[in-house]
Amino acid sequence: MADGFDFDVLVIGAGPGGYVAAIRAAQLGLKTACAESRETLGGTCLNVGCIPSKALLHASELFEEAAHGTLAKWGVKAGNVELDLDTMHGTRREAVKGLTGGIEFLFKKNKIEWLKGLASFEGANSVKVGDRAVTAKNIVIATGSSVTPLPGIAVDQERIVDSTGALELSEVPSHLVVIGGGVIGLELGSVWKRLGAKVTVVEYLDQILPGMDGEVRREANKIFKKQGFEFKLSTKVTGAERKGDTVALTVEPAPGGAAETIEASHVLVSIGRRPNTDGLALDKAGLQVNNRGQIETDHDFRTSVPGIWAIGDVIPGPMLAHKAEDEGIAVAENIAGLTGIVNHDVIPSVVYTNPEIAGVGLTEEQAKEHGEVKVGKFPMLANSRAKTNHEPDGFVKVIADAKTDRVLGVWVIASVGGTMIAQAAQAMEFGATSEDIAYTCHAHPTHSEALKEAAMAVTGKPIHI
Repeated sequence: MADGFDFDVLVIGAGPGGYVAAIRAAQLGLKTACAESRETLGGTCLNVGCIPSKALLHASELFEEAAHGTLAKWGVKAGNVELDLDTMHGTRREAVKGLTGGIEFLFKKNKIEWLKGLASFEGANSVKVGDRAVTAKNIVIATGSSVTPLPGIAVDQERIVDSTGALELSEVPSHLVVIGGGVIGLELGSVWKRLGAKVTVVEYLDQILPGMDGEVRREANKIFKKQGFEFKLSTKVTGAERKGDTVALTVEPAPGGAAETIEASHVLVSIGRRPNTDGLALDKAGLQVNNRGQIETDHDFRTSVPGIWAIGDVIPGPMLAHKAEDEGIAVAENIAGLTGIVNHDVIPSVVYTNPEIAGVGLTEEQAKEHGEVKVGKFPMLANSRAKTNHEPDGFVKVIADAKTDRVLGVWVIASVGGTMIAQAAQAMEFGATSEDIAYTCHAHPTHSEALKEAAMAVTGKPIHI
C-alpha cells in the first residue's frame, strides 16, 4: 500500500494528458492507476480526434492529387481514379487501433492499473470507478473536453453530425455545411471537399480561425476560397431541420437581419469544445468550476484542494493534445517532488489543412499591445523547394520586439507548416532573437529556409525577394 492508500497516484482520464501523466508517474516509481471509461485508451485525440482526422486528411490529399490532375502534371498518369471510401475508413481505423493498442502496451510495461469505468469523487482522496471504490494520495483530473452542442440543433450522427460523426460518414456529402470556421471545421471540411463534396462554412465572427494572427486568417480565407470553399462570415445559425435525406439550415446575419435557408445533404456542428466535469461529483471533493466550466489550478497544476491536481482541456488554456501531454509530464514530476514546468507562452498550434497553418507565441495584434515590434515576412512563392513542388501558397512571418529583437511570435502558412513551427518554438524556448534564426544555416532546398529569410527580413532584407 502507498501510505495506507491504494495508490500514490490516480489519474482520471486516459487522453494525451492523462495517459502521459500516468506513464511519467509510474516511471518515477509511484504506484499508479488510471481510470478510463472508453473501451480503448488515448481519449478523444487518438480515438475520434487528431489521429483519425489526420488519416483521412492524408488519404483525401492522395485521392485529390490523383483525381484532380496534379499527378498528371508531374507526368504520373493514373488512369481512371476511383474512390474506395470503405478502404479509406479502414486505414483510419487501423491507425487508431495501432496507437491505442500501443498505449495499452505502455500501461502494462509500466505496471499501471487501468480501472475501467466512469470515475466520480467520494471525497478528497477517494474515488468510485464503476462499482469499485479506490483511494489515492494524489488524484489527477485529466477528463478532457467534449463537443459543444449548438442549442436548437439535434445531432443525429447521420445527417447532422459532430466531429466524431464527420469521421464516419459512409458516403461523400453532396453539400456539407460546416457550422464554425475554426480548426476542426476546416480540417474535416477539407477532407470531404477533396473527396468531392460542395462545402459551405458558416462562421459567426467576421473571419475564420479565431485566435490566430489577423493576416494569417485573411490569407487562409483567400486560399480556401480559391480551393472552392464557400464562406458565410458574420452569420449565425438559428435552426436546422432534417427532412429525409436533406437538412434545411436557417441562417441570418450575426448583427441581425433577414433569415435565409440553406439546403444541405449533411451538416457538421463544430463550434468548439467544453470541459468534461459532469458526473465527477467535484463538490464531494470540495472543488468548484469557474464560469467557463474549467477547474482552476496554480502554476504547478494543483487545484484548491490539497492532493488533487488537474491538467489538459479541463483547465484554462488552449485545448490542444500537446499542451495536455506537457502538463501530464509536469504534474507527475511535481507529485514526485521534482520541478515540472510548462511554458504556456510557447505552445504551437497547427491547422492540418492544405497548406498547413501554424503559429506559436503572440499574434502581431497581441505583440503590438505589448510595445513596439518589427515584423519580417517571406512568401513561400519565393522559396525554391516550395516553388519546385508547385506549392506557392502562404508565407512565414516573424514578429520580434523592436528594441531587443527577441522573437515574440512566428506564423506560417505552408505545405509543411506544422513541422516548420517546431523550430520556431524551440528558438523561442531558448529566448532567440530574429538574428539568431537569420544566422543559423538552413539546409537547401527546404521549406524551412523561408523561416530564415523571414527572420532576415525583420532587421534587414531577405536575399530571395
